[in-house]
Amino acid sequence: MKVTIIGAGNVGTSCASLLAQKDIVKEIILLDIKENFSEGKGLDISQMLPIIKSNTEVIGVTNDYSKSNNSEIIIITCGVTRKPGMSRDDLIKTNAEIIHIVTKKSIFFSPKAKFIIVSNPLDVMAYVSYMTAKIDSYRIIGMAGILDTARYRFFLSKKLNISPIDIQSLLLGGHGDTMVPLYRYTSVSGIPIKEFLSEEENDVIIEKTKKGGEEIVNLLGTSAWMAPSASVIEIVEVILKDSKRIFPCSAFLSGEYGIKNIYLGVPVILGKNGIERIIELQLNQKEKNLLKISANHVKSMIEKLKI
Repeated sequence: MKVTIIGAGNVGTSCASLLAQKDIVKEIILLDIKENFSEGKGLDISQMLPIIKSNTEVIGVTNDYSKSNNSEIIIITCGVTRKPGMSRDDLIKTNAEIIHIVTKKSIFFSPKAKFIIVSNPLDVMAYVSYMTAKIDSYRIIGMAGILDTARYRFFLSKKLNISPIDIQSLLLGGHGDTMVPLYRYTSVSGIPIKEFLSEEENDVIIEKTKKGGEEIVNLLGTSAWMAPSASVIEIVEVILKDSKRIFPCSAFLSGEYGIKNIYLGVPVILGKNGIERIIELQLNQKEKNLLKISANHVKSMIEKLKI
């Protein structure tokens, strides 16, 4: 079982490290365009393996896509990262060109692979990868909702002074300021969130969630990497184990929620084939309106690319 990670920056390297610690794949290919960069990162992770008792082989390569041949999963993390003052949308044209190139090279050597897209703006980059690969959309998954809900659960746990593990929730829509909070679908160990705080109080938590990534960028001068990487590996593990778990992911919509021809965050069932089913919730009018706004924002960015 082979997994290829394209981009040996903070997110890519963290993905490789976390996946190696799981010891659920035979081989990880860590690929980057920068000479000797991924080789060094791969060697560092490899020297950790005896300590963590993992038999996974980690191989760093420079721009040699043939090494990714017959990968089960390809994780795309490469591209320009945000700097302070930048939005995810500011990255669109540069990263679209990069995603187009790496997807084309990757699908050539691994025509049966599932793709997990991490690069921003996430929903647009997943769409670019889909249009480039020309494969069934269920095999291209945008990682966003797991990260967004994790941030939401963290901030909510601090507000309520309870464990984030006991909080269940869904956030739909685009990965960014137009994400759609689902107050009605949030609970704490099965207890509706309305028993703990009002919708107005929850809206404050949602605003913190929307700015969660931006806060890290302002503090560090670059994008987050640990939480995004953990979110990616959760998807990888579910696919490899065919666990049939439900997660919010960016998926290609073909009429679900009244939306067509874009990638957008929705609840899906993940398994060995990738996205095995999109779950269509019965949204109220407020939620529908917010989701439409989010979808229109993603559409506007796609139109800028003239794909």
